[in-house]
Amino acid sequence: MSVTRHFVLAAGGTGGHLIPAFALASELERRGHHVALVTDDRGAKIPGKPAALTAHVLPAGRLGGGPLGMLRAGRSIWQGRRMALRLFESFEPTCVVGFGGYPALPALIAARAAKIPTVIHEQNAVLGRVNRYLSKRVDAIATAYREVDRLDPKLWGKVHLVGNPVRPEVLELRKQPFPEFTADSLFRVLVTGGSQGASVLSEVVPDALAMLPPSLRHRLQVTQQCRPEDLEAVRARYAGHEIPAELGSYFEDMANRLADAHLFIGRAGASTIAELTAVGRPAILVPLPIATDDHQAANTREMVAAGGARAIRQSGFIPKEVARQIQAMAMHPESLANAAHAAWNCGLPDAVKDLADLVESFGGAPLMDVIRATTTAAAATGQEALALETAK
Repeated sequence: MSVTRHFVLAAGGTGGHLIPAFALASELERRGHHVALVTDDRGAKIPGKPAALTAHVLPAGRLGGGPLGMLRAGRSIWQGRRMALRLFESFEPTCVVGFGGYPALPALIAARAAKIPTVIHEQNAVLGRVNRYLSKRVDAIATAYREVDRLDPKLWGKVHLVGNPVRPEVLELRKQPFPEFTADSLFRVLVTGGSQGASVLSEVVPDALAMLPPSLRHRLQVTQQCRPEDLEAVRARYAGHEIPAELGSYFEDMANRLADAHLFIGRAGASTIAELTAVGRPAILVPLPIATDDHQAANTREMVAAGGARAIRQSGFIPKEVARQIQAMAMHPESLANAAHAAWNCGLPDAVKDLADLVESFGGAPLMDVIRATTTAAAATGQEALALETAK
């Protein structure tokens, strides 16, 4: 007999928090459950939300800004907590799952008050501020890395290594071999700076590639994502170096480009690392220097230690050093293939399945779940009422 349960996912309004939440929602819905999302105004607009996933916008204050800022934040969190409790009364979740970010805080606080089981998922190798605050109060902590900074060692008994969910079209590439790379083949380099691009890549990478030995430089085929304002300048640089390059501010078929790439150069966000290790692509990683708690640098540790990547601090990310690192990885075809295999070994391809299994383990008794399944229409009516109130 199929047992239907209700789950609430709470995530901050950025792609880094919401992408794994969307993936879990799709998996739980595939298993026959009902899922609701709690987020903020930004999160409700992030593309990729499953069609069946209802989003509830709750106020969530950001801690900081002195005594007045803390007072305003506390008021918003308390208001969000009250609204979350009303959602829980109508939706009756068997578990609330937090993905970090301040919008997740009121929902998890409300769940604890309502004695609903709670799980948090940390995407980075440093426990985020909200997850850090919640970590002692939740029933389970799901992590994406074997080593997580800022996590109290006393809490390791409730830690579950699951990884970061990746898009199905990217995960499908894990079954494919690394693109053939010989002394005569094209050398395909993919350069991206995340969803907003990164000007430092536009300034450094073209000149670095121009410094490669002729045996590599003459075989280059570059795909680079740039900020719109940088496109023409980067195009001129590549033209001046006579390096063929396809540039764009956004590529819809990024999975296909990743499939063809021999080397990735870019930032070290959680989703980027998850995709590189799922597919098995060697990388030169440039952690974002202003990332909270320097978490992007921590994200690179495992992949670098395994031999699947090189990490360069932005302060040292200059053409000469980048060219040296590329040459070390690509002058011998077997070196690049070995790095690709090392990256592949770091992957956790069952992340969304393992996370769903963990969340399901905190579900209610089967009999109660069956009763809840018969009240879906009533729950939906309650959700609609809350959504209307939220929109006012």
